[in-house]
Amino acid sequence: MIQSYDVIIIGAGSIGVPAALAMAREKMRVLVIDALPSQGQGSNKAAIGGMRATHSDPSKLIICKRSLEIISSWKETFGHDIEWHSGGYCFVAYREEEELILKNLLKEQHAHGLKIDWHDKEAVLSIAPDLNPANLRGATFSPNDGHCSTLLANHAFYDQAKTYGAEFRFNEKVIGIDTNAGRVTGVRTDKRTYKTACVVNAAGAYATEVGKLVGLNLPVLPDSHEAGITEPVAQFLGPMIVDIKPAPGSSNCYFYQLRSGQIIFCISPEPEISGYERGESSLFLPMAAKRMVWLMPRLAGIRVRRTWCGLYPSTPDGSPLVGWHNSLDGYLIAAGMCGQGFMLGLGLGEMLTRMIMRNETADDIEVITDLSPFRKFKSQEALK
Repeated sequence: MIQSYDVIIIGAGSIGVPAALAMAREKMRVLVIDALPSQGQGSNKAAIGGMRATHSDPSKLIICKRSLEIISSWKETFGHDIEWHSGGYCFVAYREEEELILKNLLKEQHAHGLKIDWHDKEAVLSIAPDLNPANLRGATFSPNDGHCSTLLANHAFYDQAKTYGAEFRFNEKVIGIDTNAGRVTGVRTDKRTYKTACVVNAAGAYATEVGKLVGLNLPVLPDSHEAGITEPVAQFLGPMIVDIKPAPGSSNCYFYQLRSGQIIFCISPEPEISGYERGESSLFLPMAAKRMVWLMPRLAGIRVRRTWCGLYPSTPDGSPLVGWHNSLDGYLIAAGMCGQGFMLGLGLGEMLTRMIMRNETADDIEVITDLSPFRKFKSQEALK
């Protein structure tokens, strides 16, 4: 007998699991399918755990603002300790160029109710005393942003989704999507066939491959990003430090301290390293260390324990693809999160649920319009 579901989500990662949670909570019969052995084994497990509403893209700001509301009260609501810490994000400026970018974004951020402001040098050093004071012009600081353990969080989302009745099938590869008269009717895997009138493509770095099953060429191309973690040291750093100043080989640098004492860090390589390569390079650690020690000299004596590499499912303008297929009813796209799937997932999961229920809010309509998979790609987001 072929099983039938209200929704089938392809991908059990940063978007698929929170979406299943939100949909199952609304009494939908949800199935999540993933070719990997368990949830969060793709790009999600490589994420460093930061979550912010501090964006230059209004749509991402709206989605992440809701994600923050959910994550910050998760332990009180559901009981899982995901090591959430509202330490804030501190975007530093050591040049006039970055100061102007950050200050110009404040109007949009304030319009959406974000608690974020520009702080001069002295005020920034009271927030992060170990920053290099030389040429420091100031920073924006958003105290409601924060971080948590991605592994604990993804397991908590998965556990709660199952509590609400969502089902998961692992080690199954989707090989076909059945349609009839312009509508989705089912999903075929390498093991069985399922009936459904709604499919969500939340396949992360493999969203383009899943799109091609219905003749859709999604502009999602993954690129490699490396990250690292140090030995644990005594607590000294509250916020995530972000430097968006370009440097040789990288377009930014960011790091924060876990509750357990380790420093976790990342840079964005410039130029991007496109493709599916997940091997670690010999370039990352010397480049990241040089930037980090300059930004915060106190880090110089801390030993690195390990590094790893993950994929950013990227789009031409650095913003996600969210919306219905324009010629196939029942095919919903939630792809191209550009390395920000973890911070977008909870808020986006709720929005996808409202889209399926045809119960969108005014904010949803704004986001759906801006993030249409069929939009014209223009300028890059300033804080991607």
